[in-house]
Order: sequence, then structure tokens, then C-alpha cells
Amino acid sequence: MSPASLKSLSLALAAAVVPTLASAELTANVSLTSNYKFRGQDQDVNRIKGVNPAIQGGFDYTFGESGFYVGNWNSSVDWLDGNSVEVDFYGGYKFKAGDVDLDVGALTYVYPGNTNGNTTELYGAATFGPLTAKYSHTVSKDYFGWAGAKTSSLKGRNTGYLNLAFAQEVAPSVTLKAAVGFTRFASDIKDLGVPNYVDYSVGGAYDFGDGLSLSAMVAGANKKGFFGDANKARLILTLTKTL
Repeated sequence: MSPASLKSLSLALAAAVVPTLASAELTANVSLTSNYKFRGQDQDVNRIKGVNPAIQGGFDYTFGESGFYVGNWNSSVDWLDGNSVEVDFYGGYKFKAGDVDLDVGALTYVYPGNTNGNTTELYGAATFGPLTAKYSHTVSKDYFGWAGAKTSSLKGRNTGYLNLAFAQEVAPSVTLKAAVGFTRFASDIKDLGVPNYVDYSVGGAYDFGDGLSLSAMVAGANKKGFFGDANKARLILTLTKTL
């Protein structure tokens, strides 16, 4: 390729990349919640009670209008020996198919003080109006250490989670939210006597403006006989600031 052709190619690539970089966006968020539940379960099982505050926050970076994004989210937790924080890393691609918004990606949950809980999932979501359906599938060896905690020969891979969510603004600055999820454990986990279960949440959020919002949700899950009070329904208040 001649020097002139290389120069033309470089200019063309620059013309394609510069607008994407110019429209790229970095946002941050921080939250204080009265209780952190994940898929219906309390994430502080050593002090199970209605009010168990957690500090949370993270960053999101979108690559302009390309549809690609990466992010990080963190929360205080207490359900693994030697660990007190959950660190999530994710990345994916958002695009449209007619009136449907689609989102595919991967998410890794990291527990620095006890890597037995580390879990990686692939996910896909579709949003149509106020409705969103999302499926997450475990591709790591285990699912939050459920199987490996009993014996290293067992695996939680192929555990699946389906979530159906509704979010609709019903008044100025007020959004009604509801969701139901279903966890289908891998056979190695079910063979330990752990049942599949359903989680739920219902509530709303108020947007004060300038990135400040307050949400109130009742969240919990069934199968209380096995999981104990960690699945008990809680009223959860969360104050969030987005920058």
C-alpha cells in the first residue's frame, strides 16, 4: 500500500473513531440502601434483620453510539467467610430490533476475600415498552459457591436465572416498579437438596432531579423453609445519586 493510501486509510479511521469518542460517556453512582437483597436473598446472612444498611456504587462507560459499554458495581456484603465486599465487572452491547431494545453481555461477580463465591454469567435482555425480560446463565465452574462449598467435585455451572420486570412512570417523577424472578439451579446443587425458587419485588422510585432518587421496594423470595429468614420479605429504602 502506498504512503498516500495509508494516509487516506488513517484519515478514514480517525473520522470514524473521533465521533464515537466524542460522544462517549462516563457516569458514576453511589447508593445507601437499608438492606441489600440479591435475587430475593439478604446479602448479610450473619446479621439477618429488616434493616441492614449497605453502601453501594459504581461506574459505567458507554462507547458513544456504538452500543458497547463496560461497567463496575460494588457493594458491602457479609455472607462469605473472610470477605466483606462484592465487586462486579460487566460489559455488553445494546441494540434495537424494531421497537425492541436488546442487550447482551457478560458479568463477573468477584469476592476478593474469598474467591469461592466468584461467579461469571452471560446474559441477554429484551425490553418492549415498560416490560423487560432478562436471562442470565452461569458459565463459571460454580454458582456463588453453592456446590463447591460442600465438595470440590460438584459444580454449579449452567444454573439459570430468568427475570421479568415492569417499570412505568405513573406520575411526574414517580416510577412504579415490579419484578419476578426464577432461579433454576444446576443438577449438582439440586442434588444437595437446594430447591429452585422464585423471588419478587414491588415498589416505586421518586426522581428529585439532578441525579438524586429515592426508591422503596418490598422484596423477598419463597422457599423460606430451606433458606431461612434470608428470603423474608423486606421493605428496602435506597437513596441513589448519579453523577
